[in-house]
Amino acid sequence: MLLGEVYTFPMPAHPHFLVLATCDTKGEEGAWIRARIQALGATGRLVDVGICGPAKGKPDISAEEVCPQVKSFSSLSRGEGVDQMADSVATWIQSHQEGLLGVIAIGGSAGTTIGCQAMRALPNAIPKVMISTLASGDVSPFVQGQEISMLDPLVDVAGINRISRQAFDEGIAELFSLAKMSASFPDSEYLDEKPLVAASMFGVTTPCVDEARRIIEKEGYEMLVFHATGAGGRNMEKFIRQGHIVGVLDFTTTEVADEIVGGVLSAGSSRLTAAGNCGVPQVVSAGATDMVNFWEQDTIPSSFSDRHFHSHNAHVTLMRTTVEESQAIGEVIGERLSHSPLTTQCLFPLKGVSALDCDGGDFDDSAARQALFSSWKINAGKTHCEELDLHINDPAFAQAAVDSLLKLLRK
Repeated sequence: MLLGEVYTFPMPAHPHFLVLATCDTKGEEGAWIRARIQALGATGRLVDVGICGPAKGKPDISAEEVCPQVKSFSSLSRGEGVDQMADSVATWIQSHQEGLLGVIAIGGSAGTTIGCQAMRALPNAIPKVMISTLASGDVSPFVQGQEISMLDPLVDVAGINRISRQAFDEGIAELFSLAKMSASFPDSEYLDEKPLVAASMFGVTTPCVDEARRIIEKEGYEMLVFHATGAGGRNMEKFIRQGHIVGVLDFTTTEVADEIVGGVLSAGSSRLTAAGNCGVPQVVSAGATDMVNFWEQDTIPSSFSDRHFHSHNAHVTLMRTTVEESQAIGEVIGERLSHSPLTTQCLFPLKGVSALDCDGGDFDDSAARQALFSSWKINAGKTHCEELDLHINDPAFAQAAVDSLLKLLRK
């Protein structure tokens, strides 16, 4: 090559981008990102890295192609399934680098664990973007010194709404920029007139929130879902205070458990105050208050060494709340909600508050549930509290919550 001559690298055969998504829960979002990539004139291939069931969004590469043993994961814990899928995706992607222009992945803790492990298996020269609800905190366990761009979507990766659309487009633009390609979307696409309802979600309350979103959107509302990771709860409170939200389905109040007991995903003492202070109608439940969140097992304070733990995935460990802790959590939540009795409805799912707190589940504890609900109700003052003989993830519970919110909104 002559001095001053510019060398242009040849475009690989069949150039494409990969979109990694757990399509059992985030197939719709993964398919939307794939379509956006293709609208820019590039090829996008959606890879299903889910472990829990049938895929949504019609992936180009199935979970079985990536991990042939995925059908046997039903006999494993969720944490074991996530770890095995992460290993399989990392192995698979190493052998599918030909023509690869870059990788974009989406997810909460499980999707981030799987996506980042796959990205770490690739050379640094291949662009990588992870859109993660955990991107606002310490990302070093996921990145581990590799060149991975982490983006916080502000809302949970749950549905296509005016906030998630912008986050996904920003991730695509970052990916294209790293690949030395241009990407531009018109701002007019983000204009929307539908009133906004906010909801809080965790992986263990996803069926409830998904069903509620399906119902509320049929009523003409748009739902913004916030991942209850501390940052998610703070974002939801901020959106409410800024006047963007007309109603709240606060299913997943687990951040208060972390605040009281000492977990890593507390949203602080202002959690559960914005809607009441602003007069915004809200329906509140006890989703995932059966657990306190920690990172890897070896990071848990020694004072909790004798407690009951559940490995959610390689990076997140859950601890079951005791009867005494549940009583304290209920006291705090009830007191905070007592200041807005006319605009607040509380719903208690008697059969369990998370996917782990169910009949025969790892966190099944009826005494702790009763302590939580009793303390909550006593401290809620005149705020209406209703017990339902349902599990929080029963479709009927989501329907009851939406019906309650619609009644409050009509008032």
